[in-house]
Amino acid sequence: MTRPDIHALLELAIRECSAMGHPLDSTQQQTLFQVISTWMTEQFDKQIPNPLSQLSDDQRQILLRFIQDQQAQDRDWKMTLLNDWLQNRGSGAVQFIRESYGMVWLQSITPSHLAEYTDHDSARLKVGDRIEVCNALWEWVQDDGPCSREWFACTVVHTTAPPTADFSATCTIRFDNGNEFEIQGIYDWNRTNWRLK
Repeated sequence: MTRPDIHALLELAIRECSAMGHPLDSTQQQTLFQVISTWMTEQFDKQIPNPLSQLSDDQRQILLRFIQDQQAQDRDWKMTLLNDWLQNRGSGAVQFIRESYGMVWLQSITPSHLAEYTDHDSARLKVGDRIEVCNALWEWVQDDGPCSREWFACTVVHTTAPPTADFSATCTIRFDNGNEFEIQGIYDWNRTNWRLK
């Protein structure tokens, strides 16, 4: 099921609720769209095997090192490879991707695929990254309490590196409804409250 299919199905459900005399307000509609879309995306991701598992351990390490180097230079690693391919330039140690796997394979790699093979503690966010944040950032959530953990999709709109070791990095996120939230200690005490999408 594609995103447009999901959207059409949810619109039908909203019209049905209205027809039965129980219309949903805009917040309820947006929540329904967000929850169902997130759930469907997670189910889809679970069904597709991680393309990185096709690589040998050495190839995977070379690719992950390349990605890390590109991110350190604020470059999109996929765009770097695609530009090399379009301009018929060699891609150095990751040339094997072009020769053995190709563009479709490259485009199939998602941040969640990379997260399976990277050290989560070394992940650094940049503006434009899609992440999910836990409601534990703004609510008291306990494993056996009345409030359970929920995850919400959002986009990173600003990051601040700590000026010294005495300070922690912060990150500003924007939810799909337009609200923004600043997360203090993004890589320290709040690291367990976000994940790559």
